[in-house]
Amino acid sequence: MPPNPPAYLLLALLLLLAGTAASAARLRPPPANATSDGEPVYLWPLPKSVTSGSRTLTVDPDLALDPRGPGGASPAVAEAFERYRGHVFAPWAHAARAAGGGGGYGVARLTVVVASANETLALGVDESYTIYVGAAGGFNSIVGGAIIEANTIYGAIRGLETFSQLCVFNYDTKNVEVLHAPWHIQDEPRFAFRGLLLDTSRHYLPVDVIKQVIDSMSFAKLNVLHWHIIDEQSFPLEVPSYPNLWKGSYSKWERYTVEDAHDIVNYAKKRGINVMAEIDVPGHAESWGNGYPTLWPSPNCTEPLDVSSNFTFEVIYGILSDMRKIFPFGLFHLGGDEVYTGCWNVTPHVRQWLNERNMTTKDAYKYFVLKAQELAIKLNWIPVNWEETFNSFKENLNPLTVVHNWLGPGVCPKVVAKGFRCIMSNQGVWYLDHLDVPWEDVYSGEPLAGISNKNQQKLVLGGEVCMWGETADTSDVLQTIWPRAAAAAERLWSQLEAISAQDLETTVLSRLHYFRCLLNHRGIAAAPVTNYYARRPPTGPGSCFVQ
Repeated sequence: MPPNPPAYLLLALLLLLAGTAASAARLRPPPANATSDGEPVYLWPLPKSVTSGSRTLTVDPDLALDPRGPGGASPAVAEAFERYRGHVFAPWAHAARAAGGGGGYGVARLTVVVASANETLALGVDESYTIYVGAAGGFNSIVGGAIIEANTIYGAIRGLETFSQLCVFNYDTKNVEVLHAPWHIQDEPRFAFRGLLLDTSRHYLPVDVIKQVIDSMSFAKLNVLHWHIIDEQSFPLEVPSYPNLWKGSYSKWERYTVEDAHDIVNYAKKRGINVMAEIDVPGHAESWGNGYPTLWPSPNCTEPLDVSSNFTFEVIYGILSDMRKIFPFGLFHLGGDEVYTGCWNVTPHVRQWLNERNMTTKDAYKYFVLKAQELAIKLNWIPVNWEETFNSFKENLNPLTVVHNWLGPGVCPKVVAKGFRCIMSNQGVWYLDHLDVPWEDVYSGEPLAGISNKNQQKLVLGGEVCMWGETADTSDVLQTIWPRAAAAAERLWSQLEAISAQDLETTVLSRLHYFRCLLNHRGIAAAPVTNYYARRPPTGPGSCFVQ
């Protein structure tokens, strides 16, 4: 074969190897969650289809990237390859290879074939990929040992994560190895929206900490950072149209500039992660009035925002307009939860405004939410609202609305029955600040529970674990998120049949221990898996793989 064979030859080789793998599977078909010798597949989240063998291959510390196809040469692919090479190999690996003479490695080159050069990252982008790993020069040789094929650069990035998890360091030989080769993996996510909410209002999180969270999300193939930037406690974001708003920050040193926000969005995009911003209106907005007191109905009524004032909606539109320049993701979260309207009734000018329009405070709540939705849609955003809006006035919500469940189970079935799309975050299982919820309960959360109609199932975009920040800051946020968020990540990525076939206390637990240790090796402070209360340190000495 020539040193740079054309794509059609590569595809022919892929089909040949796929046929070989299929024949092997017919001889001895392992379940998707087990290797050929019956061991658990230590990949997280579990891929859709896996076949493996019984060989051990060494990986060259000078592993080379061989980009192919229109998207293979994308800078995002090259950057991701370098990141993962840094995760797989120790800093001294190259020097050790040179000292040992180098040679005889089973995997010397990673060929990445990407069909499209389009770098647009949007909800529903194709994240599928296929991996083949065989011995260089052997029966299953694929141009130097390994190949990832994907339709988009984001599928390739997901494939690089999986390939990195196949690579294991052998402390006896000081080589990186791929066990159970040859591998043939076909994978794609079950849900398009796989999110993590991060709250930076209750406690400010430095940009580098947010980037650590983003890195850790990519390891578990989560793809939406729901950035709950602002709440009643603080307003840390710069808004050029209304520059006094961030006077609501805790201090001048606990703020995000426009440049910071751009940096976070760009950092996330390189890892295939969308950033969905949120302003929670009309409740949860007391901090706005520190910069513009007239947003409050009165000094004694500091939230909800003043529904009777045009200035309120001018400010909202200004915030949304400025944010639209930062956040390209098609969904924007407008909150709408926990709106206690009592003080509207006792504030004279608001009460007069209600009377003139023959409106109740419930009517005013609906008016506010629908007007905010109109402003977001005007800026080409799809509005996302917490479930109280659906529970209160479902018949009036804009048909584009995505309803975000949080209060409990059984909401998404009602939402999709009315034709709306839904995101599940049932607080009983997927609120990470609930420290007494064990990983098993997180793993059991099922977005399609109670929905049997196939067309209605398609309206469930996915789900999201929520890291509310009342008791989490830089000192403990990562160990509160991980490893429990990984349980939800597998639920959202992996096929239901494969998940259901595993035994929680044997197969899944051992795999989750392994993934938690992987996070620790990559510098992510993931807490012990089996803590009674999440994020607590170990209760005594022991291995990462059993705590």
